[in-house]
Amino acid sequence: MAHVLVIDDDTVILSLVSGILEAHGHTVALAKDGRAGETIFGASHVDLIITDIVMAGQEGMATIGAIRRASPKVPILAMSGSNTVGRYGSYLDAAKLLGANATLSKPITVDGLMQLVDRLLAPEGAHPHFE
Repeated sequence: MAHVLVIDDDTVILSLVSGILEAHGHTVALAKDGRAGETIFGASHVDLIITDIVMAGQEGMATIGAIRRASPKVPILAMSGSNTVGRYGSYLDAAKLLGANATLSKPITVDGLMQLVDRLLAPEGAHPHFE
């Protein structure tokens, strides 16, 4: 299965997402903010990144941008519980503009998360940007 990096400053979300992924056979690395996520990403092989957008420390937007510059191919799933709308739409709309392959609104469901994870981990070429 895949090695997934989950980045979120909420320990409950980290535990929930990692538990779901591990129950489906994936291995998981956890980071409490974007800076820690970038360090883990740079030091190990990662098949998929799931990142929150609004976090203490380095936020998800900066993290998505940095990871996308370092690796244009690693799939990124951006999550957010915020519906804030600004210049570029919602946070999730802006995440797509920065290079996230897919987005997921919180609160998450097991089925919703796993459908996106499975699509993002499909063979290359099978997961361009999608809703």
